[in-house]
Amino acid sequence: MTLVRKFIVNLLHLKDIFVCSYQFRHRDKELHLFVKPYKVGCRCPHCGRRGAIMHISSSPRMWRDIPVFRWTVFLCYQPKEIYCTTHGRIQEEIPWADPYARITYRFEYALLVYCQLMTQKAAARLLHIPTSTLSDLLHQSIVRFRDRHRIRGLRSIGVDEISYCKGHKYATIVYDLDRSCVVWVERGKGRDTIDLFFEYCLSGHQKEQILWAACDMSEAYIGAIQEHCPNVKLVLDRFHIVKAINTALDEVRKEQWREASAEERKVLKGLRWLLFKRSSTRSKKDSRTLHALEKGNRRIYRAWLLKDEFEQFWEFKTRWAAERFLERWTTSALRTRLEPMRKLANTLRKHSAEIVSFVHTRLTNAVAEGLNRIIRIIKNRASGFRTLDAFADIIFLTVGDLDIPAQIPGKFRTV
Repeated sequence: MTLVRKFIVNLLHLKDIFVCSYQFRHRDKELHLFVKPYKVGCRCPHCGRRGAIMHISSSPRMWRDIPVFRWTVFLCYQPKEIYCTTHGRIQEEIPWADPYARITYRFEYALLVYCQLMTQKAAARLLHIPTSTLSDLLHQSIVRFRDRHRIRGLRSIGVDEISYCKGHKYATIVYDLDRSCVVWVERGKGRDTIDLFFEYCLSGHQKEQILWAACDMSEAYIGAIQEHCPNVKLVLDRFHIVKAINTALDEVRKEQWREASAEERKVLKGLRWLLFKRSSTRSKKDSRTLHALEKGNRRIYRAWLLKDEFEQFWEFKTRWAAERFLERWTTSALRTRLEPMRKLANTLRKHSAEIVSFVHTRLTNAVAEGLNRIIRIIKNRASGFRTLDAFADIIFLTVGDLDIPAQIPGKFRTV
């Protein structure tokens, strides 16, 4: 019997745990190990001091451990109530699990790592539990660790929104651009949503420590950042500015397409993606096709020239030169009879200070867009999520500012 217990301890790597006996139950599908803490029992979970035993539970508690081959393993133990001179009457520390958990640290670590790498359905199959049970356990673990966590060292932030469900349902995400991670997720994309982050997640001192911020041209995000962060230097994201210019250009193309005759449409056909190309990626044939628009359709040609000229803005090194270029470019756009370009020029003039800030900082939301790509991969891998809570759990687990699996005690981090 002693040799069998030693074999079980070595096979399962049970550290600080003494195996008293074992049983196979439920047609030999479950292995129940009756255990007790080895040399670490009767300790206070808060201060670690040993205490006098006050009461022993009449029925054993069970903790699910990682499965071995075809067996589901459970650790069984009758926890004791002890008297601590500092904390009074309290249940002794359970070395292999969190005080209120029904799974061991090893099982929890395996669950977290598997869910980082694969779908929850596949992880549930490896751990021999239903998918719904795994989702509940995952949510409990992430909430427990996130509740203990506080945002620290925030200097550069990015703000963006993502779609998490069909029907135009959006969530606002705040990124730490220095550490390339997500620090906050909340339902909605308006001013009320982003205000929650600054009011309830950051102290006044933390807001003062934020020096740089990047976002799109949303008035809600710009207003909230400028109001709550007195020392911030706001930079409108380069990606969203280029996207706005391309959208205005495409609106001009659509207007001309609707007004064109069947013969004229032959000239305009296939131009959409060609117009969006940067000068560095265009071939000579592409350039000849675009310059031919000067005779084929001058309105699209004029809009494309404005879009192409704006590429120079990102190369400026001094603020005064960037300001002068932006002023001249918006004046040229306003003088055209192209309403989408005129509307865009007014928007850029309104936010000229935040756009020109790019020259000194070179700050963009590229980190945020990269993280958004990972988030979309996670969403596609799961074929979507029914609720934002479930989606946020996987976001924090995969690209959050807290390494959640690393919160498990080191000796139990084995899969």
